[in-house]
Amino acid sequence: MDLQSLLHSLENCPCGKKHTFDTKVVEIFSGLTAHTGEILERAGFPRKVLLVADDNTFGVAEKEGLTASLAASGFELKKLIYRNMKYARVEQVREVEALAGDVDGIISVGTGSLNDICRVSSFELDKKFCIFATAPSMDGFASDTAPIIENNFKNSWKARQPMVILADTKILAESPAELKAAGYGDMVAKYIGILDWRISHMLIDEYYCDRVAGITLGALEKCIALTDKVTANDEEAAGAIMEALVLSGLAMKLAMSSRPASGAEHVVSHYWECYKVTRGIWPEYHGKKVGVATLLINRIYRNVAQRVKKIDPVKDAPDWTDIYAHFTPDQIPDVKKLNNPSITDKVDLERLKKCWPEIRKLILDSLPDNGVLLDEMKRAGCATEPAEVHVDPQLLADGLHYHAYMRYRILLTRLMPMIGIDPVDYLD
Repeated sequence: MDLQSLLHSLENCPCGKKHTFDTKVVEIFSGLTAHTGEILERAGFPRKVLLVADDNTFGVAEKEGLTASLAASGFELKKLIYRNMKYARVEQVREVEALAGDVDGIISVGTGSLNDICRVSSFELDKKFCIFATAPSMDGFASDTAPIIENNFKNSWKARQPMVILADTKILAESPAELKAAGYGDMVAKYIGILDWRISHMLIDEYYCDRVAGITLGALEKCIALTDKVTANDEEAAGAIMEALVLSGLAMKLAMSSRPASGAEHVVSHYWECYKVTRGIWPEYHGKKVGVATLLINRIYRNVAQRVKKIDPVKDAPDWTDIYAHFTPDQIPDVKKLNNPSITDKVDLERLKKCWPEIRKLILDSLPDNGVLLDEMKRAGCATEPAEVHVDPQLLADGLHYHAYMRYRILLTRLMPMIGIDPVDYLD
């Protein structure tokens, strides 16, 4: 990937910010595993490293000769191999940090949660960081934030952007179809993420960059063009989707925010996940849940735009007793912290009313037709119904009603109580 050309295209950006990122090398090609040591050596990656993986990811990488390649180039390895890393908790961050004190770099072999605990550890210990991806399953490869669960609450933590991102298309193409579909589900979420970002810019002047948003939307278009090849054992398609996922992560770094990649759909997914984690229930793959939530939010937003032509917003008056009742006791302090003060204090009611016609137009112009999106996701092998991610009608309703209190962020769903809209009423 030509990172310098990407940065060059953002010089003198009209948004007024200087865009940059820390990633130096992104290599995605067939047979890359055997050249991993050479690539890292050329990149100047430190020789004394901690390799973090789980049994599944380490197994597929070793099959192609990962540690042999590293050893041949003189890398000294310590290893931390989990049995099966399902989600990123602060306890695992601390385990990585405890082993990484005497190394100079950390290599994460895998995706998702494995990457997240390593990127946070790398940031907190000031270590170089490399990702060796084993599936095109999520959009956070190049991100400098990580969702970490602490006290059963999922928050974004400051993290180290990887210096090097590597992916062997042979491994990517052979990864489970469910993981590849999850990556697609994480990408279609960008429709909602960019929309919510633009609405916030319109209402409270939150920073927004059209060029950065364009990078995300361009990556999304690449994925949509490959819809019918997502779950196939197709190296070209797997590599192209991986590149799109990396671009989405770079956009987050360029914007210094997760705004280009996530909106209400991600927070709904986080609500479901936190609910399940507190009850010891496997929460499903991130992108799988996000894809389902994207379909729901897309439907709600489009229905609201079509049916609600005028609004007379009122001051936000949350029923905190009811809201706290839908979180566990150990989650409530985080909810309080994120809502004191409330993000809605920044919303001028007259401005919201005046902007409503423009918001409606933006929704209808930028979000895909519900039927078209559903068809694309089914063709890509994605889950499309709440039941497929083990979300029953009550958890679905609770997620739609209470998710927005998990972020200090303007989302259209966060404004709905002020407009007199119950999102559940707009699902059909």
